[in-house]
Amino acid sequence: MLSTRALNRATLDRQLLLRRHVMPAAEAIEHLVGMQAQAPLSPYVGLWTRLDGFTHSELSKLVLDAEAVRGGLMRATVHLVTARDYLKLRPVTQIVLERSYFGQPFGKKLTGVDTGKAVTLGLKLLKAEPRMRTELGKALAERYPEADPTALSFLLSYVAPVIQLPPRGVWGSKGQAVLAPAAHWLGRAIPGKPTPKLLEEMVLRYLAAYGPATVMDAQMWSGLTKLREIVDRLGKKVLRLPGDLLDVPGAPTPQEDVPAPVRFLPEYDNLLLSHADRTRFIEDGRRVPLPPGNGAAYGTVLVEGFYRADWRAVKGEIVVEPFGKLTKSQKAEVDAEAAALTQFLAS
Repeated sequence: MLSTRALNRATLDRQLLLRRHVMPAAEAIEHLVGMQAQAPLSPYVGLWTRLDGFTHSELSKLVLDAEAVRGGLMRATVHLVTARDYLKLRPVTQIVLERSYFGQPFGKKLTGVDTGKAVTLGLKLLKAEPRMRTELGKALAERYPEADPTALSFLLSYVAPVIQLPPRGVWGSKGQAVLAPAAHWLGRAIPGKPTPKLLEEMVLRYLAAYGPATVMDAQMWSGLTKLREIVDRLGKKVLRLPGDLLDVPGAPTPQEDVPAPVRFLPEYDNLLLSHADRTRFIEDGRRVPLPPGNGAAYGTVLVEGFYRADWRAVKGEIVVEPFGKLTKSQKAEVDAEAAALTQFLAS
């Protein structure tokens, strides 16, 4: 049975965190099966900590050119994905988004509203003119005056395939999210129902980027349920390991004594949010902070591969708050990485 440290190193390797890789940003985003991005600038730090030579302009160009988009996907949270991955992942996560919306108070405020017709009208309005969520809610309320405008606007955010337009998500830009139909922005139809092949591919990609992992881990990452049925269909495409762990054949499994460099992760990095059992990274059960804001201002620090500090940007400096005493060599490595991040954020 794999030890906690062995799982730690295997997942770090697959997450591109044992060394910085020379890789295009789009390729890294696809390898990671997207990056959580409701803090729109956080993926910049997430890519900086993983890629050698990554620049802000590389990701900004992907976003501006509609080669990468931000929209609701796994766990009903906003993710940054490539355009072609959006076409694959959006239909698979439709059920997650619907369940999340109608399970919230929002969904209970639309009693008597034909939500299907409301979605159709909302998409028509957004195609004619991309709008902020508040603007969309007001426009929909003209047709549904007795409904809550905020609930109407979030209906589109969750249930319909809409994305957040740039300049939000472009380095150096701020402002409220402006919504548009994904099909209109990408110039491609968004598939409706997911095919069995798409579901199987999603599970295999999860294991390749986050494994070895259990069915419960995959369900935590995706927000989907009943993935055991998908795993059973995959047959020999999946390795069954002790402890209910699953893996894909040929995936890297480095020795557990491989050194793990200090890594600064951004807000909401999926590394710490994508397993039901997070002990491979979090030794003391500590909750991962989920701060508000545009991102690239707060995050977590991995020391020897484990979550052992938080960081925040304060007046152009990186302040690190370790949870315990660091060794002299660990502190030196943390300081060096903090200095490099300071330079990246300032450039």
